[in-house]
Order: sequence, then C-alpha cells, then structure tokens
Amino acid sequence: MATPVQQPPQSGSGKRKGKAHYVPAKRARRCDGGGPRQLEPGLQGILITCNMNERRCVEEAYSLLNEYGEDMYGPEKFTDKDQQPSGSEGEDDVEAALKKEVGDIKASTEMRLRRFQSVESGANNVVFIRTLGIEPEKLVHHILQDMYKTKKKKTRVILRMLPISGTCKAFLEDMKKYAETFLEPWFKAPNKGTFQIVYKSRNNSHLNREEVIKELAVGSLNTENKVDLTNPQYTVVVEIIKAVCCLSVVKDYMLFRKYNLQEVVKSAKDPSQLNSKQTAQAGNGAKLESGDKSHQNDSAEGTNNPQVVPENREEPEQTKPISETEVVNEGGAKPELGSQVTEGSESSENGLS
Repeated sequence: MATPVQQPPQSGSGKRKGKAHYVPAKRARRCDGGGPRQLEPGLQGILITCNMNERRCVEEAYSLLNEYGEDMYGPEKFTDKDQQPSGSEGEDDVEAALKKEVGDIKASTEMRLRRFQSVESGANNVVFIRTLGIEPEKLVHHILQDMYKTKKKKTRVILRMLPISGTCKAFLEDMKKYAETFLEPWFKAPNKGTFQIVYKSRNNSHLNREEVIKELAVGSLNTENKVDLTNPQYTVVVEIIKAVCCLSVVKDYMLFRKYNLQEVVKSAKDPSQLNSKQTAQAGNGAKLESGDKSHQNDSAEGTNNPQVVPENREEPEQTKPISETEVVNEGGAKPELGSQVTEGSESSENGLS
C-alpha cells in the first residue's frame, strides 16, 4: 500500500499571502523618480481630464508640458550620482551616521525628482501631473494662450487642463483655514477683482457645494470683490477628489473655453457669416410661414366643404385621395394637390346631381 506524500509544513500562520502583501513592494519598485505616487495634500500640479484613455493622456501631457516648460524655464537639468552630497568620513558616532544617511537619501531623492511626474489621481479619466520648480497657473495659461492664437491642435485625448496651485484635506475646517491664506494674493485688500467659483466633486459624498462656497468666503477678504458669472477677472477652481481638495485661481477662464484644449483651437465664427445666416434663416422662416398659411387655407377649404366629409364616410375603401391630401398637408411640398382633390370631388358630385 502506497504511503501518502507528506507536504512540508508552512511557515507562519499557514495561510497564503494575499495580493495586498505584494502591492506595496510593486509600488515601491515603480517609484523610480522618487516623490509621492498619489494625490495628497501639499502638492502642486496640473489636473487633466481625458476621454477613456489615461495612458495616452499621460503621454500627450508629458510631450506638451515639456515643450512649453523648456520654452519658459529652459531645459530640465539633472545631477550626476557622483555629485551627490556626502558627509565627512570617519564618523564614529552612530547618531551622526544615521543623520548623514538620512540626509543623503533625501538629497538623492530630490535629485531624482522630475519636473513633471504623473501620480494617481483617485478618479477615472482624471490624470494629475505633479510639478516641481514651476508655477502651474502661468504654464497652463501660456499653453492655452498660444493655442488660442495659433489655432493649432496639439492633443487628441486631453480635454481640460486645470492648474492646481495647492492641495489640502477635503474637510470644511481644513479648506477654510487653507483658503484664508491661499486666496490673499488675489482678493485681500488692497487687491480686488470680479470672480466666480467653479466647483467639481469626484468620489466624495460628505461635502456640499453650497457649504464649500460659503466657507471659501472670498467676499469677506475685501468687500469690493464682486461676483461675475459672465466674464470674471478671476475664476476660483475647486476640485474635490476623494479626501483631497485642489485649489487654484486662473484668468481668462471663459475666453479659453473653460480651459478646454479641444475647444480653444476652434476658430470664432465671422460676424458677417452670422448675419448672412441669420438673414437666410429669417427668409426661410418667412417662406415656411407663407407655406403654413397656404396649407391652412387649403385645409380650411376642405373642412368648410360639407360635401367632402360624407363622401369619405360613405366610401372608406377609397383611401388613396385622403392619404394624398394628408401627406401633402403635413409635408407642405405640393399644396395645390389639396385644391385638385376638392375640385375633382366637386365635379364628381355635380355629375351625380
């Protein structure tokens, strides 16, 4: 009789390690450039929306941002590993050695940080590009201004590109405290201007739009700040994603089609063409009104003639003339057929009489 094969004992509790055990190590391996890998408070960057293709969106964002970033701030500089700072040798103190090692790690991490780095936004069809050493609002405004002037389309997947000047926790107390200092450069006296607040929430259900707008209190910084929803001088962008609030203040929000890269390259319609189209539409409307009046007269003649209705009721099988008159009256292409039918019916009735 064959003896059963004995399996080697499993270490630990004997349970198989789940997927959650390996995910942190995988994320650590992907973190080659250093820095955070997900959207969190204390970041600056650019919030980009796309249409069902986030990977292509990231590629287009890198290409576009690097092109205009080099134009404004020059080429990106990298530091060699040999030039990394190092402490003095021969330190016997353990505490000093640990501090030196931590400092070297931080310095090497900062040197590996790129100017633009994609992080997980926490929402579908939304990409967040973390920025370092640049001003996101000026860079995005420069991109949209150039595309608005040249009308040259440079992206296919990217829809909107919103600069994010600061992030904080998405709780009313934290947002109120952060906004008091964040909005001062634009709205605190002696600074003033017209403004509007654009609010968007994703994957968050504990915040109310009205409460958030009330807590921002832009008008309390200066009583001369006025709300303008048609053409404001400043637009306060509030983007909530999970437990992170993204804030920014942008200019020319309505001029640049709400910072939509697909719409900003569309040429504005010529006023002369608009006037010609309006006159053509007015002429078509007059023709349609005259046609409707003629149809009404024809239908009135058919209904006022008392001899037509009894004939249709007596002979229901002859439905062809009736269908012709109904189609003509609805389509309005041949209004004279109605008079021909009524004349034919009158002549037939006169012959019978």
